[in-house]
Amino acid sequence: MIMTVKIFIKRKVSADNILELTVLLKKLRGLTLSQSGYIYGETLRRIDSEDECLVISTWRSLDDWNSWLYDEQRIAIQDEIDALLGEKTEYSVYEV
Repeated sequence: MIMTVKIFIKRKVSADNILELTVLLKKLRGLTLSQSGYIYGETLRRIDSEDECLVISTWRSLDDWNSWLYDEQRIAIQDEIDALLGEKTEYSVYEV
């Protein structure tokens, strides 16, 4: 049985790099929209801690998410994001 999954993607963001990060996230979102199994995503900015943002993305299945996770174009943009932020992005996968 295929189970829908939600992916929580947490990043530490400083005011210094928010504009560059926004450009990279828009590139990533544009690619995500054409991925098989992608259902929906939203980006949240934490208000009780100014340096954190959270992306919640919903996928038809874990296999669909994993296909995107290991996509070469996604990895290239994600590497740019991690280099800009100076740390690795955190991923958590939840079953709906």
